[in-house]
Amino acid sequence: MPPSAAYLDPATGATYPIETPRWRSETGGPLMITDLPGIGRAEIDTAERSLWRYAAALPVAVSDPVSLGEGCTPLVRRPWRGGHAHFKLEWFAPSGSFKDRGASVMLSILRQQGVDAVLEDSSGNGGAAVATYAAAAGMRAKILVPASTSPAKTVQMRAAGAEVELIPGTRQDTADAAVGQADAIFYASHNWQAHFLQGTKTLAYELWEDLDFRAPDNVIIPCGAGSNILGCDIGFSELLRRGEIARLPRLFAVQPAHCAPLHAGFEAGAADFVPVIPRPTLAEGASIAQPVRGREVLAALRRSGGGTVAVAEDAIEAALMELARSGLYVEPTCAMAAAALTDLAARGAIRPEETTVVVLTGTGIKATPRIAELLGLAP
Repeated sequence: MPPSAAYLDPATGATYPIETPRWRSETGGPLMITDLPGIGRAEIDTAERSLWRYAAALPVAVSDPVSLGEGCTPLVRRPWRGGHAHFKLEWFAPSGSFKDRGASVMLSILRQQGVDAVLEDSSGNGGAAVATYAAAAGMRAKILVPASTSPAKTVQMRAAGAEVELIPGTRQDTADAAVGQADAIFYASHNWQAHFLQGTKTLAYELWEDLDFRAPDNVIIPCGAGSNILGCDIGFSELLRRGEIARLPRLFAVQPAHCAPLHAGFEAGAADFVPVIPRPTLAEGASIAQPVRGREVLAALRRSGGGTVAVAEDAIEAALMELARSGLYVEPTCAMAAAALTDLAARGAIRPEETTVVVLTGTGIKATPRIAELLGLAP
């Protein structure tokens, strides 16, 4: 592994030893990992059918990965509203979402460095992924969730043996409570922990390999806090640095119009997200009003030449049902990426002859009660 890898505070340029687990800088900001050289196709462990085939690209050599076969998800070319796109089926994952990539790498490294208990705040896929991989690792997990969270959403976490604590107030109150408990138990937040992004960057390597070692022209990604945007930016930047691709693909972050602080920031030309008042949305997994890495996400989008799309509720629902009736049963949060594909194509922002990937991040099985309501089937 690269001997120079370190934690990096992008706000100040300060670095910290990667051998010592930490989740934020001395000034309280989120950390990244210093730039890595990337790997070529010869360094892919083709005998390994999981994201760990790209282990040589990680900043820490892991001797005993916590793996349940995450990664190597299907990439299928499918028709969509008069055109075609490649749909990346990231719900083919042990806990049912793309966040297994980040959880596998993050907890593998933390366990190796002596962490045996972790704290997370989430009411959905992040909590499920951390609970699942903590169970596989033999680690204790505590997940803080908003008190208003449907009990059905915490079942997967509880079944994996995680302690679930209900926090009164908003989603931000839950995040603040986790920070307050971080002195007692290591905060392995999917939004804050730099190694989580090292896991999500394997999506970029996998798309490159899926497409016969070529980068797509466009990648359309559902976005709340932006871990998939940042993962793709990191991974494709490494491939560019290595000389394996000639250019970065354009990254498009898709947010629900009812909670789109990154879209607002991008449209305003701002360096960071623009505060919004969130309204209820079908895409609840992307309803993040204060993304902690807003600056990095917007910089990544601009670096790639991509942008943002805000999707209305009726468009999310229509895309959800159309995907299901084509055989792709996804949660509403990622259905908005397909809706954004329609918008971008109609505006001429992407062209039919280009290779476009739409990332479908989570299974519809988790959202079946909500989908039943939309179908008029709820009791």
